[in-house]
Amino acid sequence: MATQHDENYPTVRVTKTVSVLPKSLNPTQTVHLSNLDRQCPLLMYVVFFYKSSAAYQNLSLDSIFSCLKSGLEETLSIWYPAAGRLSLNPSDGKLNLWCSNDGAVLVEAVTSAKIIELGDLSQYNEFFEHLAYKPDFHGNFSEMPLVVAQVTEFGCGGYSIGIGSSHSLFDGPATYDFLHAWASNSAILKQKRGTELYKPVHERGVLLVENPGITKLPESGSSATRAVAIDHLYQLIKQAMSGQTCGPDTKFGSGKLPDVGNSNLVLKTFHLSGAMIESLKSKVFGERSGSFSCSSFELLAAHLWKARTKALGVMKGSKVCLQFAVDIRKKTVPPLPEGFSGNAYVLASAALTAEELEAGSHEDIVDKIKEAKRSISNDYVIAYNQALDGPQGTLLPLNELTLVSDWTRMPFHKIDFFHGEAAYVSPLLSPIPQVAYFMQNPIDSRGIDMRIGLLPQSLNAFSHYFLTNMQ
Repeated sequence: MATQHDENYPTVRVTKTVSVLPKSLNPTQTVHLSNLDRQCPLLMYVVFFYKSSAAYQNLSLDSIFSCLKSGLEETLSIWYPAAGRLSLNPSDGKLNLWCSNDGAVLVEAVTSAKIIELGDLSQYNEFFEHLAYKPDFHGNFSEMPLVVAQVTEFGCGGYSIGIGSSHSLFDGPATYDFLHAWASNSAILKQKRGTELYKPVHERGVLLVENPGITKLPESGSSATRAVAIDHLYQLIKQAMSGQTCGPDTKFGSGKLPDVGNSNLVLKTFHLSGAMIESLKSKVFGERSGSFSCSSFELLAAHLWKARTKALGVMKGSKVCLQFAVDIRKKTVPPLPEGFSGNAYVLASAALTAEELEAGSHEDIVDKIKEAKRSISNDYVIAYNQALDGPQGTLLPLNELTLVSDWTRMPFHKIDFFHGEAAYVSPLLSPIPQVAYFMQNPIDSRGIDMRIGLLPQSLNAFSHYFLTNMQ
């Protein structure tokens, strides 16, 4: 388990566990998944924290649980794949969605711990893992619920709602829409707001490789129609296997990949205020900061890439890559329909040598990131999707690979299961904890919280390099 210990907090006691079925059952059917959906079928968790309020004094945990259950029943009637299970196609060994109406799982729990005792909610704490229901999983996806949730009452009168959903079911934007719909359908301290502005679309359509509308790209396609992110990843793995030494933290040898397992990583959140981001932009671009077009994401991604690579001591001649998710809902031809609920992202990739990255200006690196963004076209999506059609392996942490996931357009804290915004929404430990998450700061709308997994021995060096020019 990564990062801070739970410091002997009081136990969390489960008092109720129920299966939640759709209010209106849908006909059983199979939704064929795209290769983008099949990359991570495991449950991804977030925990919503709602601090105690006078408004909660007349509420009972039982009534809150009943409201959440009723709202989830209504939501599952529209988001019906969330009540199903993954199924393995025996003919090709690939996972699909079996819309079986088996339901989600909702859990009620209590703890004598007080939310204030948890400290800074943005900093990961192992205790948070007890605030989400973790179904037993023995490798059989057909038995694993695709949505699970746990509402926990704290000793102070506050609440948390820990929610897990399969990444094969939803990507980030679709998860946000699903949770927003569920909160809207739950009448905790508010009236139900009714149905969504648009109904979700669950069919994967043009993203299915076997779809006759998909154009097969030639093996020797131009660089513009290659899955550059996957090409770069193969190059990094080949570099690692070649026995190159990549700095003091990790040495490659004997043709084996480095042993930098997830359990060694420390999760750390860096608070970057809007003023800090503007300060960095001013220091990087000087008098041109007002005229140089650069998003906060592009600037922080460039800064992160430079700081992480330097902190990990990657050798100058090694190839290093920055990869980040790009939403393709409007990149495909035709565009994906409004309300598309599946995975609709590919990775863009920028590559340099460690020496070029260290010597390059922030402006140069931002240009590389912009170039990687511009490369995401319909042809790129096709090439990327087809490149994932083969057998899948586990992505081991590589010092030379910096991964970024941008959540800033998904303000999860604004989802009001109760009355008003959550104090914080914390992701739990993910299958790839070295990914850097950029999240909206609940207090500073222009600020960004960055959560990243780092090796303990590189944490101080990274903090130094990353915070330089920020303050």
